[in-house]
Amino acid sequence: MKTQVAIIGAGPSGLLLGHLLCQAGVDCVVVERAAPDYVLGRIRAGVLETVTTDLMTRLGIDARMKAEGLVEAGFNLATNDRLIRIDITALTGKHVTVYGQTELTRDLMDAAPGRGLEIVYEAGDVALHEIEGDSPFVTYVKDGATQRLDCAYIAGCDGFHGPSRKAIPAHAVREFERVYPFGWLGILADVPPCHDELIYANTDAGFALASMRSKTRSRYYIQVPLTDRVEDWSEDLLWDELAARFDPISEHGVTRGRALEMSIAPLRSYVFETMRHGRLFLAGDSAHIVPPTGAKGLNLAASDVAYLSDALVGALKQGDDAGLDGYQAKALARIWKAERFSWSLTKLMHRFPEDGAFEHRMQAAELDYLASSTAMQTAIAENYVGLPL
Repeated sequence: MKTQVAIIGAGPSGLLLGHLLCQAGVDCVVVERAAPDYVLGRIRAGVLETVTTDLMTRLGIDARMKAEGLVEAGFNLATNDRLIRIDITALTGKHVTVYGQTELTRDLMDAAPGRGLEIVYEAGDVALHEIEGDSPFVTYVKDGATQRLDCAYIAGCDGFHGPSRKAIPAHAVREFERVYPFGWLGILADVPPCHDELIYANTDAGFALASMRSKTRSRYYIQVPLTDRVEDWSEDLLWDELAARFDPISEHGVTRGRALEMSIAPLRSYVFETMRHGRLFLAGDSAHIVPPTGAKGLNLAASDVAYLSDALVGALKQGDDAGLDGYQAKALARIWKAERFSWSLTKLMHRFPEDGAFEHRMQAAELDYLASSTAMQTAIAENYVGLPL
């Protein structure tokens, strides 16, 4: 089988890229190791910047997002007893949209057959070949038979654990990492949110987040040590902890319900700067990971895809390689700014094990200054709503 662009991974970044290329008349095939239900089972981000919603609108796959997504004009930073509202619309003229990554992925999947986007699911043993030459190809096993996909370029959109990044030889690798000494214990439940906008809270007991996927589905997190396991926490114990942190400061109070999902996610900041090697280009989580503080992961993937799709269309439709040559530098400039924001917000809102009374006083002083500084609130709002492409 032959195509112009082989896309590895059918998560949001791979599907977005596939749709954008198809819309521009570029042939592509998406290769995904998992089944569709497994891909949709990855419960992750839910706050979309305008860069992401604009791409969905550009594709004409935005009807359900516009009907069901929650337009948010602000969000809140909090201490034990105080809310500091960041009015992002007043400060930037923009907003964010709360719409789950699962729902966005479902929309892209559902639109694929009608748009001519071919997706090969349950492709085993995916491997990349000849990425440094002029004729790269991908092999995979489907229904017990090895298949070969020849292409002009490969887009690695297969996440942190996929084969794309691993195909880059060690001598070409440039990577940077910061692993945080805690994780987030999360619970998803069909209950109304405790507040109409997200709350990121720095409490004496540690960080907590109150967020939502809709007006009837809530997502909560609390900071836990890396030694904790999900089995250490009953649903009642977690709801007790959430109520203690959010009932005093939220508008509606925490409503309890049966957990649809509970999990613990470790936190890291990671950048793989080798986003291009030969005919292979990385996008999304295959090239970078951000802490979920600030909701940058999916949105960074979308900006990568915006840059990469334009570059591939320029090379394949106009014979202009300038976009491909500049892709890595352009993407990394935005990635590092988003990494800085997520890192700084994580540092401000979490209790680090090594911190003492002095560091806690510094956090309190910064939050107190933030509460009265329009300039500081504007800087946070600009980063939260998404820096321009």
